[in-house]
Amino acid sequence: MTLSPPAPARPRTQAPRHRPNRVSRRTAGWFVCLALAVLLFLVSLGTGARGIPLDAVWQSLVHRDTTADSVIVWQLRMPRTVLACVVGAALGVAGVVMQAVIRNPLAEPGLVGVNAGASFAVVVAISAFGLTSPADYVWFAFPGSLAAASVVYGLTVRASRTGQHIRLVLAGAAMTATLGACTGVLTTFNTQAFDSYRFWVVGSLQDRGTAALAASAPFVALGLALALPLGPALNALALGDDTSTALGLRTGTVRVAGFAAVMLLCGAATAAAGPIGFVGLVVPHALRMLLGPDVRWLLVYAVPAGAALVLAGDVAGRLIAPPGEIEAGIVTAFIGAPVLMWLVNQRKGVRL
Repeated sequence: MTLSPPAPARPRTQAPRHRPNRVSRRTAGWFVCLALAVLLFLVSLGTGARGIPLDAVWQSLVHRDTTADSVIVWQLRMPRTVLACVVGAALGVAGVVMQAVIRNPLAEPGLVGVNAGASFAVVVAISAFGLTSPADYVWFAFPGSLAAASVVYGLTVRASRTGQHIRLVLAGAAMTATLGACTGVLTTFNTQAFDSYRFWVVGSLQDRGTAALAASAPFVALGLALALPLGPALNALALGDDTSTALGLRTGTVRVAGFAAVMLLCGAATAAAGPIGFVGLVVPHALRMLLGPDVRWLLVYAVPAGAALVLAGDVAGRLIAPPGEIEAGIVTAFIGAPVLMWLVNQRKGVRL
């Protein structure tokens, strides 16, 4: 009797390792983005004519007292830093919503005349009513930005999908040029309006105070509360009007809600800090390259990402030319223009 050789042992197969799903990675990435914004928040509190180390900034935040560092952190730099976060979050989310509503990657509040409309309304408020406080500008920036955006959108909405890009840029450029000319006429013949306007139009966060923050923050909060839940509807809207309507989406209602959110966010941010460009354009493009086209995640990420970009611009402006500073709007333009040119050359950078 011959014995058959034993069968070779089967190699043990290792159980597949559990890989974190996409939601977990995106959630972790959001906390990383939030941590970056918090770090820049602390750096902003310590940056200025009198530098304060981060440990001293933390001690001033935890134990508020009457020391020089604590007074500087709480009374001088805290309102400015919080306003930078509010303005950055508002512009970042507004850019995502506007690009999704118009289905155009070139859509940005500054390019479609929203900032020009708000600026013209602010000049009218200064020259006609003698207003000098950013807290009062808010009530005029809203109708100005709403009127400008409505005209540009009306000129763009009936164009074909391929013609929307060109028509949007042309209509926005025409609106910006027209309102810019009207603003120039008013400021030329009213020196008081020019003096007040030139400090506002550069997009500065300096000397805004708590009044501008208190006036703009409620409208930004309302705009965020209106914009953030629109993610699923904006995803469906990206499929086209016919498909989204077949899925039961009320496209008109979604567009009205989206534009209302953009007007609240941009009107409040522009009235408080002046026109700060490229934030609503660069943030959505950069996030879309990292996250893909899902508007739900783009909206959530745009809050800390927009705040981090404006904080970085404000901090850089204080570090470039001490003891003076360069306005945040100028710095974001220097940051945003090269980034935008690089994004345009990337295929994924212009997809929705």
